[in-house]
Amino acid sequence: MENLEVDEKIKTSDDGKGILITNAAIEQVSFLLKNQTDKKALRVGVRSGGCSGMSYTMDFIGGDQINADDKVYDYSLSSEQSFKVVCDPKSLLYIYGMQLDFSKDLIGGGFNFVNPNASQTCGCGSSFAV
Repeated sequence: MENLEVDEKIKTSDDGKGILITNAAIEQVSFLLKNQTDKKALRVGVRSGGCSGMSYTMDFIGGDQINADDKVYDYSLSSEQSFKVVCDPKSLLYIYGMQLDFSKDLIGGGFNFVNPNASQTCGCGSSFAV
């Protein structure tokens, strides 16, 4: 029974793998994208730095900033709440299977990353080690 609840909560990429996004995160990204006139997609990736060695990156990008080797995923809850998530191949090695969630809690709220590849995460949740 729990598996059904998880499956309903999480929207997966086109092939059922890659980056998982909860309904709450889809709603928030869709809301934020409405205010971005020239941005059409969310780029997710990693970079060196942070408390644990690597940190997550997220930024809105225009369609012309999608590279040929990027992996592109489509997400939607409705026709009004749809967008693309873009990830470069190098970053995808570190965040493949990651879940992006969003919380409105006053303490600890915001976007949260749950990365099955991380061997260690920092207290703030925005950096990790593999």
